[in-house]
Amino acid sequence: MSGLSAIPFSLLELSPMKQNATVSSTLANSVAYAQKADELGFNRFWMAEHHNMLGIVCAATSVLIGHIAGKTKNIRVGAGGVMLPNHPPLVVAEQFGTLESLYPGRIDLGLGRAPGSDHITSRALRRDERRAENFAEEVTELQTLLGPYDGSHPVRAIPGENTNVPIWLLGSSLYSAQLAAKKGLPYAFAGHFAPRFVYDAIALYRREFQPSEVLAKPHVMLGLPVVAADTDEQAQFLATTSKQRILALLRGDPLWLKPPVSTMDGLWSAQEQAQVENFLGLSVVGSPITVAHKLAMLAKELSVDEFIFTNDLYESEDRHRALEILMAIKS
Repeated sequence: MSGLSAIPFSLLELSPMKQNATVSSTLANSVAYAQKADELGFNRFWMAEHHNMLGIVCAATSVLIGHIAGKTKNIRVGAGGVMLPNHPPLVVAEQFGTLESLYPGRIDLGLGRAPGSDHITSRALRRDERRAENFAEEVTELQTLLGPYDGSHPVRAIPGENTNVPIWLLGSSLYSAQLAAKKGLPYAFAGHFAPRFVYDAIALYRREFQPSEVLAKPHVMLGLPVVAADTDEQAQFLATTSKQRILALLRGDPLWLKPPVSTMDGLWSAQEQAQVENFLGLSVVGSPITVAHKLAMLAKELSVDEFIFTNDLYESEDRHRALEILMAIKS
């Protein structure tokens, strides 16, 4: 439908948690969600890295990737992403080299340079905030550790060496777009929370892309918040869950997954409403026909090669139904 059949659909998961739920039940829901995506034919299932956020339980990203890869069969599983300044490149290479060895051909490594947390938590992670300035050099170091040994460096990732785990650069600004283009790497734009630079970043990446050993031509994956339901009215109702979470984020409140409400009136101020709507500016909300139309327009306008969706709905049944709708509009 509408040219979407050739565009892979992928998922980004933050393991959203209800206030009265347990971590175990929340992660079990994420596994069931990944299994549903695997069954339906989604291309990738990526886990984000966030720390010290009540309501989001995806801090131990590599551990979750291994668990979900072990519970699924075909879908690629990866990081969307590992915040590289939080971790020594050698440790990342060893972790993802191990994952690739356990699940050959199914592991992706998306890299970001943001902290994935606040400044206090960054210090607790022993993160040197100046390391973000060395992001390009650390990406190169990681590529070397995951590539074939050439005899030139004394430290080797065992396992990791010569696993050649596919590396993606993630970003919400022009910096990562330019770096991905220079290195000839695939690029994922974080439109699910930072739509402001989407046009400029993708245009810059495509314009400056230099072919590499791993990628002959540019590959753009666009992150989008999606709420797909059987009717537009139902989708708008379900979308109030994600609006409440973004409102909580802006206020510095816990990010518990909250049930949808009939109206957001009285829950936010006019200024907060504008901020939330700006945050979710690329949100795709609606019935199958509405979602298909919006995705087709974005794919054409931005020359998107792949979509990766966040799907923050309160009930697991609604999340699974949204996956069915997404795959149905591709056929």
